[in-house]
Amino acid sequence: MKSRLALCAAVAATVLIATGAYAQTHEVTNLVPGSAFHGVHGLGFDKSGRLFAGSVAGAALYEVDIASGTAKVAIPTPEGMADDIAFAPDGTMAWTGFLTGDLYSRKGDGPVKKLASGLPGINSLAFRKDGRLYATQVFLGDALYEIDVEGVKPPRMIMEKMGGLNGFEFGPDDLLYGPLWFKGQVAKVDVDKAELTVVADGFKIPGAVNFDSKGNLWVVDTALGQLVRVDPKTGAKKMVAQLKPSLDNLAIDDKDRIFVSNMADNGIQQVDAETGAAKQVISGKLALPGGIGVVSDDGKDTIYVADVFAYRTVDGSTGEVSEPARMHADGVTLEYPMSATAKGDDVILSSWFTGTVQVIDRKSGKTREMMHGFKAPHDAIRLGDGSFLVNELGTKSLVRVQGEHGEVRTPIIGLIEGPVGMVLASNSAVYVTEAFSGQVSKIETNGVRVVIAKDLKMPEGIALAPDGKLIVAEVGAKRIVQIDPANGNVTEIAGNLPIGLAAAPGGLPTNIPTGVGVGASGTIYFSSDIENAIYKVTKK
Repeated sequence: MKSRLALCAAVAATVLIATGAYAQTHEVTNLVPGSAFHGVHGLGFDKSGRLFAGSVAGAALYEVDIASGTAKVAIPTPEGMADDIAFAPDGTMAWTGFLTGDLYSRKGDGPVKKLASGLPGINSLAFRKDGRLYATQVFLGDALYEIDVEGVKPPRMIMEKMGGLNGFEFGPDDLLYGPLWFKGQVAKVDVDKAELTVVADGFKIPGAVNFDSKGNLWVVDTALGQLVRVDPKTGAKKMVAQLKPSLDNLAIDDKDRIFVSNMADNGIQQVDAETGAAKQVISGKLALPGGIGVVSDDGKDTIYVADVFAYRTVDGSTGEVSEPARMHADGVTLEYPMSATAKGDDVILSSWFTGTVQVIDRKSGKTREMMHGFKAPHDAIRLGDGSFLVNELGTKSLVRVQGEHGEVRTPIIGLIEGPVGMVLASNSAVYVTEAFSGQVSKIETNGVRVVIAKDLKMPEGIALAPDGKLIVAEVGAKRIVQIDPANGNVTEIAGNLPIGLAAAPGGLPTNIPTGVGVGASGTIYFSSDIENAIYKVTKK
């Protein structure tokens, strides 16, 4: 028995030494630091003055410490997904699960209660003074409901097709005031009579409203990045603060301090209602990075990041972040990018959420093509003849896209279990990661597929190194591996990595794809969806 234990110990020591020796050949360093949220949306203050913030993609509800600029998870996934937050007169907190179509509540530290379900796009909500609860569907629907606070009766529809009644609140006159996202207006609704009246017009994209204690109505314009004060009686407007676009929501505490959330900044600002001066409470350099592409120009690596709420670039040496575009900004074309490839003059962004593929001029940052109607595209790449290949997870297919505006679409192979990442193998072939089957395959444009490696755990991002080896983010094993396409040999480069954010309820199992890229010198970069960070891996 003693000799067997000694033998096992010796073998274990050998494994540890071998692993350690290999790990010492590579160094993992943080290039862009992380942040607290995974996109931040609804805000709300409870009766004790605590600020809460919601995240859809992060599927969590956070408590924010304003003084320290930190946040902690108050209600985790899956119930914690929150697009908007509201507090009842008795202190009960309610919130909306946008992707799941569920609405939840919790009183104090009691159990979470589901009040409603089956409402895709359930977005904003507010309590009346008498404790009755109202909520709307936006983007995935367009309707106003009364919600049973006991969760027994089904939601009662009051109105529909209003124009996207978003972040709203009941005013002192017991009417519901809110922005009409798609009409550029702020309206008031008599929920008892189902009557809507426009209060103010001329906004670009009004996202949310709130009242202060003096009866002023405050509005955030998402597209223009403005905080506007509105007289609810006359509709007169005054822009008080010029902030950045991608504003989402706002909350006002009992001291009339105004706080606004910004999706792209992954942050919250406090704004002075008199001067318009803004103080950052909490923020991030990235919002929620997914796929990345890397291009080397004159020895300098640039990382192109699909950051969900923005399209960003990162200097591979300094970590400096630049921002060609952010979501919902006026005049900007961008639709929740989740994957990115970069080669030559192209950066190609894909979004499984909106079914889009966007081609951007890498140097000017201008959009050359925006193609819609794909079924959960997870990556796209341009072939040598100018056509594109698109991974459609929704159809388990690799689709060839041709025509002046990509109108000719031909599946070249199907039954791909979870196509996610893609990189060129030649002018007429690509390497594809198949997340659900744990494979990496080489696929020709004629549909011929050869499996290069298998038995992997959720492979997602993929890149081609200068030496011809494949670099893959094996998300299920939380590591970066190297694969030799000649023989399929798999070698770990770095392990125990902060990748693989749990899928948001109502989303896809792949969630936000982990991206990898390789510079001309062989430096590896990968995105961390858990930390909202970018890392680099170099040989020692």
